[in-house]
Parts: sequence; C-alpha cells; structure tokens
Amino acid sequence: MNKSELLNGIALAYIGDAVYEVFVRDYLLAKGITKPAELQKKATKFVSAKAQAAIIAQMLEADFLTEDELIYFKRGRNAHSKTTAKNTDVVTYRISTGFEAVVGILHLRKEEMRLQEFWDFCLEKIEL
Repeated sequence: MNKSELLNGIALAYIGDAVYEVFVRDYLLAKGITKPAELQKKATKFVSAKAQAAIIAQMLEADFLTEDELIYFKRGRNAHSKTTAKNTDVVTYRISTGFEAVVGILHLRKEEMRLQEFWDFCLEKIEL
C-alpha cells in the first residue's frame, strides 16, 4: 500500500479538485473559449458540487466505478470537512467531495488511462 492510499477523503478531494479543474480548463480552452466570463460560466457546468454529484450518480447507475474506486468515493463522501457547501446542500457537497476523491486517488496512483476514461464519461454527460 502506498502513502496516497492512506490519505483521508478530504486530502484526496483536495488534489482531485485541482486535477479535475485542469481537465476542465484544458478542455474549455481547446474548444476556443477565451473570454473569462464565458470560461467561468462553462466551467461551472463541470466543477459545481451539483454537477459533480449528478455525474457520480450516473456513474453509479451505469456501474462505471470499480469496487476500489467506490471505496475512495465513500471515503470522500463520508469525510467530515470543516468547510461548508457554497450554493448547495450538505449532502450534495459531500457527494461531490467523493467524486473529487476518486479523481485524486486515480491521479496519485498515476492511473492516466482510467483518469481519461473518467473524464470521457464526464464529457459525455455534460452539455455545453
């Protein structure tokens, strides 16, 4: 077991949030979107707690996550954060924390192919 697997759900979500944000920013810039206001508006469709909770719900319904990824999702979802949800309820915020924890563990384990599959799933579900 490596050190990243011992991290708590909040720490995994912390790095997962950053990694996911880079995916989103790269994608939006590649689409030719350059105006800050438009970038922010479009990014919210991906990075808001509501968007992430909706995507993870679809992943669960589609049996997309591996058993191992489910463990990290639950670790993130069940973690007790000192921060509070912005513009959403606590349950949605916790679910999105679980989403970010999955991204975090995939990144820390350097599972690039699986991370790409995860991102591709997100892209299929989000309408710009």
